Parts: sequence; C-alpha cells; structure tokens
Amino acid sequence: MEQSVGSNRPIPPAGWLAGRLVVVTGASQGIGAATAAAVAAAGAHVVLAARNGQALEAVAGRIMAAGGQATPVPTDVSQEEAVNRLFAKVDATGQLAGLVCAAGLLTPAPFPTTTSFVWDETIGVNLTGTFLCCRAAFIAMVSGGEGRIINIGSLSGVYATEKFPGLAAYNVSKYGVIGLTEAIAVEGKEHGISAICVSPGAVDTQMLRRANPALRPGLTPDDVAELIIALLNSPLDAVSGANLPLFSNA
Repeated sequence: MEQSVGSNRPIPPAGWLAGRLVVVTGASQGIGAATAAAVAAAGAHVVLAARNGQALEAVAGRIMAAGGQATPVPTDVSQEEAVNRLFAKVDATGQLAGLVCAAGLLTPAPFPTTTSFVWDETIGVNLTGTFLCCRAAFIAMVSGGEGRIINIGSLSGVYATEKFPGLAAYNVSKYGVIGLTEAIAVEGKEHGISAICVSPGAVDTQMLRRANPALRPGLTPDDVAELIIALLNSPLDAVSGANLPLFSNA
C-alpha cells in the first residue's frame, strides 16, 4: 500500500466504498469470499454472512490480517429471524451503505426427481434469502439517504441463454433474483438506492463443479469481485435495475 509523504501512515483507498459499511452474503467461499476481500481492500468495513461459521471466520481472519475491517456473522439467509439478527448487528455497527447478495445453493436433480425439499431449499436460499436481505438493507439505506445493492444472478436465469439439465430449481431462483432487482430499483429511486444484478456464466467455484463437472470455467471469483467493486464505486442511478450477463472467456 502506498505511503503518504513524510508519514508511515498508509494512504486510504479512494472511491465510494472507502469508509463505508457493506454487507456481503455467501462470504465463506467462492464469489462471496472474493468480493468480501475486495470490498475490504477498497476501504470499507465488511460484514460477512454465511451459514458456515468456521469458514466465515477464516475469511474474516485473512481480511483483518491484510489490514482490512471485517465482522463475521454466521447467518442462514433463508431464515427471516437469522437475517433480522444479521441486520441488527449491522445497525449496531454503523450506517449501512452497500449490500452484495452472493449466497447461493445448487443441488442438481433431474426435473422428474426434483423433490419439494430441493425446490424449497434452493428457492429459500437463492431467492427468498436475497429478498430478505435486500428488504432489510433497503430499510436501513432509506434512513441513510442512499445505498447500493448488487445481487448475484446467473446466466442460468437469463432468457434465451443455454440451460443445462438438472438445474430447474436453480434456474427459476435466478430468474427471480433478476426480477427482484428490477423491482428494488423502481422503488429505490426516490430514496437514492440503486440495485444491479450481475449474472455470471461459468465461474471456477465448487458450485460450478457440482452443476457441470465437464464445463470449463472462463471466469474466476476474483474476476466477478473486480466488476462488483467497479460497480459499487461508480454512480449506479442511470443503470439501476439492469442485469449484467458475464460470458466466460473459455
């Protein structure tokens, strides 16, 4: 990190994120973990949420060892009470400015054998969890007069893109995330709250390997995190509600 002239103190990062408070869900691995680290490196205090508390603590530890600010809060985003506890912790920490919803679940199953449990669990984490977190963040951001929300969709939820067998529940959940983002953008406009959906294709994550082990990833979690940081650090008003599909380079 650069040093200021005549001082041993580091120069703080420039950009909208510097000094802000941001929540990242799904922060124990994959896109969420990469995004949490990047948000902290951009100068924000990041609150990390995920179900795996041990993995979450490890990510937070790496962030703090690098000089960043991180608060891990084990959370099952599909459960309203857990989300309420998460955002109560956020409120006690400071004024929320940003939210990245990266929590996701994928359980491959042929459509005829997709159980109600698999359906409900997938929709619960991917769509209901995004709704619960966005709603809580929206309320907090209204009091602050501004806010920026990034939801992680998928090319699986984008109309007319190639779909793979065994992913009916996942595909539907991601279609829903895109629609939810559009709705948040409409209602957030008068409050200075912007919302964008980022829909990656093949990203090198455990989730991709479960979905299609033969598919070659063309993106890394760091690639997606880099875009998310660029979006959060940019005025989003004019493009609020947009969905950004990310096609791999493979």
